[in-house]
Amino acid sequence: MESMIETPSFLSPEGRRIAYHLTPGDGPAVVFLGGFKSDMGGTKAVHLEAWARDAGRAFLRFDYSGHGESSEAFIDGAIGDWFEDACAALSLIVGPVVLVGSSMGGWISLLVAREMPEKVAGLVTIAAAPDFTEDSMWAGFDSAQRAVLEADGQVALPSDYGEPYITTKRLIEEGRTRLVLRDPLPLGFPVRFLQGTADANVEMSVALRLLEHAEGPDMRLTLVDGADHRFSDAACLGLITWSVEDVLAMI
Repeated sequence: MESMIETPSFLSPEGRRIAYHLTPGDGPAVVFLGGFKSDMGGTKAVHLEAWARDAGRAFLRFDYSGHGESSEAFIDGAIGDWFEDACAALSLIVGPVVLVGSSMGGWISLLVAREMPEKVAGLVTIAAAPDFTEDSMWAGFDSAQRAVLEADGQVALPSDYGEPYITTKRLIEEGRTRLVLRDPLPLGFPVRFLQGTADANVEMSVALRLLEHAEGPDMRLTLVDGADHRFSDAACLGLITWSVEDVLAMI
């Protein structure tokens, strides 16, 4: 639970207002990147912040534009916008970081690692969803949904988390300029991929494809039997913390 002193700070890249919480401590700082339609108040982000405080480790969590306490409408956003938000948030930290990317945040983390390899000292992904706008959304559309997207600029998709997702043509088309599984993906630092076998949103095949596609000296994939996409029960949270500590120990 956050206390009254936990009012977020804000930064303003490209005119957007990005909310964040930065905990001071030793480096490398750990940075949490959340998922699609998630926010920095989620269980995993808050758990890691508490761990970082106890460990005296610098820690950053933030909301992409259109998410949580940041400005803009979610429907107007795209992968590139959220990648730019992540880069802006990372500018708050001097020196290298360890990224922890959940779901879409795993994709954003891989984009950061590709574009700013000197900034990344280590990476932990949780149910990473690289290229999901193309390989999951677009590939899963039937001809009628594709026609609606083309004609109306958006299409409504059912969601397990409440209201339907409105998927925009811009999200799909801009996402095609940010794909990471089509070209070489060097990850020259310790990497720990975490994936649940009962994840209904990201199939195990995605984690295996990512492990096979990426190139690096120290990459490991851990499959957790029965874990779902939230990956937020006590055992999963403990594994996330252990993985971050393992990466830090390798730096």
